[in-house]
Amino acid sequence: MADLSQIIKAYDVRGLVGEQMTEDLARAVGVAFVQVVCAETGADAIVVGKDMRPSSPSLSRAFSEGVASQGVSVTDIGLASTDQLYFASGSLDRPGAMFTASHNPAAYNGIKLCRPGAAPVGQDTGLRRVSELTSQYLDEGLPPAVATPGTIEERDLLQDYAAYMHQLVPLAAARPLKVVVDAGNGMAGHTVPVVFGSLPFEVVPLYFELDGNFPNHEANPLEPANVADLQKAVLEHGADIGLAFDGDADRCFVVDERGEIVSPSAITGLVAVRELRREPGAAVIHNLITSRAVPEIITEHGGRPVRSRVGHSFIKGDMAEHGAIFGGEHSGHFYFRDFWKADSGMLAALHTLAALAEAPAGTPLSGLLSAYTRYVASGEINSRVADPRERSAAVEEAFGSRDGVVVDHLDGLTVTHPDWWFNLRPSNTEPFLRLNAEAADVPAMEALRDEVLAIVRAQS
Repeated sequence: MADLSQIIKAYDVRGLVGEQMTEDLARAVGVAFVQVVCAETGADAIVVGKDMRPSSPSLSRAFSEGVASQGVSVTDIGLASTDQLYFASGSLDRPGAMFTASHNPAAYNGIKLCRPGAAPVGQDTGLRRVSELTSQYLDEGLPPAVATPGTIEERDLLQDYAAYMHQLVPLAAARPLKVVVDAGNGMAGHTVPVVFGSLPFEVVPLYFELDGNFPNHEANPLEPANVADLQKAVLEHGADIGLAFDGDADRCFVVDERGEIVSPSAITGLVAVRELRREPGAAVIHNLITSRAVPEIITEHGGRPVRSRVGHSFIKGDMAEHGAIFGGEHSGHFYFRDFWKADSGMLAALHTLAALAEAPAGTPLSGLLSAYTRYVASGEINSRVADPRERSAAVEEAFGSRDGVVVDHLDGLTVTHPDWWFNLRPSNTEPFLRLNAEAADVPAMEALRDEVLAIVRAQS
């Protein structure tokens, strides 16, 4: 059978266009999606969206044809951000498929799948079976089309999406702000003009032209180099805030008025406090590489912090289990119970803008966020190693018996001390160990970081 392990991964489908991501593959995934997700949920219709990559129209069309061949109808919402697709799945209560490779370079494309109500489809919730059937269909041919195929219709939901954003975070009466937005030639260039159009903000647009070749910089704001133009523009325009979205606009990163990149952990703390005002005592999910400040802030504001593994399927699962009102990841993903527990870069941006607009006049974003920034983090550092498990064990042996240390294995290796902590996680797809470390100040963080890396990178 065809080996799809390099294409269908833990959370989605992703690969090189023409080599791995082909129309034949997309069509087979569409048929398998019906056999697994639609069969399990009883859905007779799904929603499909696509980003601005040149290959997205043909791939999404092939997928839709595969779905329709099995008697399930398709509502094609056209160009969309991933959270716009989640809105469609949630509001219409249908399974969905989003054609995007998110922040990956132009040569890639992929598919993000969900159940009705934007519930995730991961390896343990249907994706493994989708992969098995897709492999079978590529080897043996597709099953025959049913006598009455489904229909494929187009429907524009962008205005409905924008209205729902405004319903969740009202901003019509906010004080004026100057906002620089870097869409990175991605889907924020499609959604921001509509969502922000009625708000009292002066928007300075950067790279709003939809272009899946990413002519200005990669649409991955997790890499600081890709935020440099935004930082420069915030300073040049004397803006109050800068926002950077990734390619499919499901992640949002923030730059303050000084041109400094804001930690996503600070945004998690900020939004958590806002959501806890609406529902005191609610649970808030944070993944285990967010700042130690996040659970502290949640507790201080009467919430219940719940620690989660890294990854959207784990966050969404924990949100459902605990009835959490909000969840945040240090990678810039933010999840909202009132948005079907799905992640939305737009909602995170609107919450941040609302908090700034509600602050006393003259309060800069850096001042507003100072209460949410308490420690110094290393950022994620990757090390290529021959044996990730052996190197993790060496680190655990070196740190595990020290006074005050607590070790756990919720996701990789986490070592916690009253003065510092670090997490060392293996990559799912490459021989990498990913280190995140945090301490009270720069010298302490650097000493911790360097000690761990010396062990990780030593010859085993």
